[in-house]
Amino acid sequence: MALEMRAICERCEVSLSPDGAAFLCSYECTFCPDCTEAMADTCPNCGGELVPRPRRTTRPHRHPGADR
Repeated sequence: MALEMRAICERCEVSLSPDGAAFLCSYECTFCPDCTEAMADTCPNCGGELVPRPRRTTRPHRHPGADR
């Protein structure tokens, strides 16, 4: 199951690129760095911690997650 790489900040609606900085909670609520800082790294929806979102690679592995 892959992360849903959302393209906009849920608070200010700024565009987020797949390889750019963004933050998310365990429910995948997604925010830009400025909004994350303004919200003290806390998701306003669930109260969870906002952590850096992994950057998406330009080319996926042939079989992601198949070796687990």
